[in-house]
Amino acid sequence: MSIDLHTHSTASDGTDSPAAMVRKALAAGLSALGLTDHDTVGGLDELRRAGVEAGLRVIPGVELSASAPPGSGPLHLVGLWLPERPENLLRLLQWVLDARENRNREVADKLAALGTGVTYDEVRELAGGVVGRPHFAQALLKRKAVTSLEEAFRRYLGRWGKAYAPKAKLTPAQALEALRADGATPVLAHPGLLGLSPAELEPVIRHLRDLGLEAIEVYYPEHSPRQMDQYAALAGRLGLLPSGGSDYHGAVKPGLLLGRGKGSLCVPDSVLDRLCEHRAKQGLWT
Repeated sequence: MSIDLHTHSTASDGTDSPAAMVRKALAAGLSALGLTDHDTVGGLDELRRAGVEAGLRVIPGVELSASAPPGSGPLHLVGLWLPERPENLLRLLQWVLDARENRNREVADKLAALGTGVTYDEVRELAGGVVGRPHFAQALLKRKAVTSLEEAFRRYLGRWGKAYAPKAKLTPAQALEALRADGATPVLAHPGLLGLSPAELEPVIRHLRDLGLEAIEVYYPEHSPRQMDQYAALAGRLGLLPSGGSDYHGAVKPGLLLGRGKGSLCVPDSVLDRLCEHRAKQGLWT
């Protein structure tokens, strides 16, 4: 059997509720599901209830964006095994949410000035939770300002889009400190998306390890078999554990399946076993 430790629900920018994701995980034959919504723990109570009811092992988590090294791609940190009330993380997330709200309003103002007809109220209604760029894309599509979600990002919301606004980010130290303080296991998400060579990546991960990183997302849909071998070897050299997941978002990432990624992803149960053994040695719950 296999697991998926990196997924997103309607609590952030996914299209399936946490309960629906538990049902899909069972249907997909997964033995465990981790929910790691962007900058929110809003879906975790529902995840826990649905997991108990369905008899599926669930791991409550979060995904945080952090400032990346100059010239690299996005640096994201996943925290797994959050407690029911992660006080340190909640204080950090309040700052993140305030910054996100300011950014969203800036995007909405730019879209209004461009004559798209999109309003922030309708975007918030579409989101039903934390507002992200996919919700702006859905609003643009609904308004027929674009013909596809891809066009929405290309013309308006992507890095070079007309309505793009930069995102305020935490430092890796801030994110890792909060996660560790709440007893979560910090994981570097999708290292391949940093766009660094193995020689460039190693000192970055070594620095993150010294700040509290404990695992690397080896298994990921965008990682080639060669990259997965490289990241597994790197984790071993640096005393870190492997992790992995699909980065499932539902309909906003068509073709990306829960637990299977683009069809060939398989995160073995042994990954979860090793993470649990590591936490048990630290005296942490699993």
